[in-house]
Amino acid sequence: MGETTLYRMRPLSLKRSRITGGFWAERMEVNRKATLPIEYEQCKKTGRIDAWKLEWKPGQPNPPHIFWGSDSGKWIEAVAYSLAAHPDKELERLADGVIDLIEKAQQPDGYLNIHFTVVEPEKRWTNLRDCHELYGAGHLIEAAVAYYEATGKRKLLDVLCRYADHIDRTFGPNEGQKRGYCGHEEIELALVRLYYATGEKRYLDLARYFIDERGRQPHYFDIEARQRGDDPKKYRWASYDYNQSHAPVREQSTAEGHAVRAGYLYSGMASVAAETGDRELLKACQRLWKNITLRRMYIHGGIGSSRFGERFSYDYDLPNEEAYAETCAAIALVFFAHRMLQTDPDARYADVMERALYNGVISGVSLDGKQFFYDNVLAVDPPYHKFSGQKSPQRQDWFGCACCPPNLARLLASLPSYVYSQGKDGAWIHLYATGRGEFEIAGQAVAIEQRTDYPWKEKVLLTVAPEKPAVFSVALRIPGWCRGAKLAVNGKPIKASAVMKKGYAIVRREWKAGDRVELTLPMPVERIEAHPRVRHDAGRIALQRGPIVYCLEEMDNGKNLNDLVLPRRAKLRVKVNRRLFGGIPVITAKGRRRDAARWGENLYRPVSSRTKSAPIKAVPYFAWANRGLGEMLVWLRCG
Repeated sequence: MGETTLYRMRPLSLKRSRITGGFWAERMEVNRKATLPIEYEQCKKTGRIDAWKLEWKPGQPNPPHIFWGSDSGKWIEAVAYSLAAHPDKELERLADGVIDLIEKAQQPDGYLNIHFTVVEPEKRWTNLRDCHELYGAGHLIEAAVAYYEATGKRKLLDVLCRYADHIDRTFGPNEGQKRGYCGHEEIELALVRLYYATGEKRYLDLARYFIDERGRQPHYFDIEARQRGDDPKKYRWASYDYNQSHAPVREQSTAEGHAVRAGYLYSGMASVAAETGDRELLKACQRLWKNITLRRMYIHGGIGSSRFGERFSYDYDLPNEEAYAETCAAIALVFFAHRMLQTDPDARYADVMERALYNGVISGVSLDGKQFFYDNVLAVDPPYHKFSGQKSPQRQDWFGCACCPPNLARLLASLPSYVYSQGKDGAWIHLYATGRGEFEIAGQAVAIEQRTDYPWKEKVLLTVAPEKPAVFSVALRIPGWCRGAKLAVNGKPIKASAVMKKGYAIVRREWKAGDRVELTLPMPVERIEAHPRVRHDAGRIALQRGPIVYCLEEMDNGKNLNDLVLPRRAKLRVKVNRRLFGGIPVITAKGRRRDAARWGENLYRPVSSRTKSAPIKAVPYFAWANRGLGEMLVWLRCG
């Protein structure tokens, strides 16, 4: 919309992109039929929905929490995306019912937060650092935009425009306004989406204000703490790097603090930079991206290595058993990657997006769509979790802090919008999934159909169908994990390396209806090693095939997984067991482990153990913990 933007391409909307079969269609179907209804019931059972009636009175149990409204928002947003692809009168009826309650809960001045309306009305906007008011507003705004775009119904959009107008009057640099910003970022990226939906530039300007005001001196969180009668020096997290306000964002170069907050902030920064043409802000995003993905990201696309504060720690500190890697943090990384990709068509962004999606995101929900992980560790010994303070190594029905389940639901429901982008003169394909993208290129409609069994099989078949012959480009991502990709158009081979630019094979030609592209992405099993400074993985390897990271589980390999060794020369075989998870590839090999039969009761002894052959079987990481509780390990000892 902006006159001067940094966008090189734009993602296709859900109305123009469909996933109709294969891996992701199956996950989206489970999300629609199982997860969304379950989440509604949980929100109903826990009081989150009825709280919008504003009937809670002091002294009653279960007071509405400060971020309950955000859970409703994410659920409505997920429903909206689902309705865009699969109209469902019952699901729409449930969403309309919640929207009616939200509309009635709005205050005369536009304010809309359950907790600060009925529990602590005198404390409205007095603790932005800790109390999530603007964060909750952001999720409601995203829901409103999504529901309007999916259904054409304006009720929630009008409600949230009134709330955004209230926020715009309340915050800013002018006399009588608060010079604040949220301790938990989210509203920044939401306001950009509201700008897209309404064309109202004030919302974009407000997003930019929140980003640029962050971390400036005198520090707003110090000011508001003193106004509350609190001592800023007694802040529980000691430093404002916890909420990324330790310095102005344009000066930041390392990812710090709470990982979800950081990911949302960086996504908002990328959106504002792209829309306003702000190259300085985009450079800050690029610095932060490099720090995360080259020094602070897990192999499964998780971010946030410390469970103490759910935060980043320091470069190359990536513990496995102690990992945090919240599901929401991986989702935030997907948001950041996708936004960066639109300004810089570089496969490094799409590679990370794919890594997170296939591994650290969907591990957060069980295969039946009914239970959830909050954090996604890379090693599990069940007794240890009992004493470590970590959440259960089993997926849970729900959480007191239930941010992850509806966040997962909205991402899965919106996944088709991550597959394609449209450039000025061509189509870009970032992810491979059976489905269809509809573009406007060279003044006409162009459809691209995909058929593939990716990520299990290596072939992707595409059919390009312009209304009439025209010259334009079709850009296909060659994943960073792939070597030796093969490409052919209408059966004629094209040397992929000859048309490669930043990880995309860009085929420019005159396209005619029915032209066929065949892309082959060889996916042998790879042994992956970590950077030498990742001390937790020294002398270990992980197994990866295509975009899928694998792990060992106790039910396949017995107890004490850390005593298993995968010999360097062991042959890795791929097998499909139709009785396991509906038939997905598993990796097998001949390993070794110590023979403990004659160990005795000694805790230590001189080296004298013999090893014996031990079969190794690895399953996709995202599928672990679907067969009961047991040990799990991603990084194996290598001998």
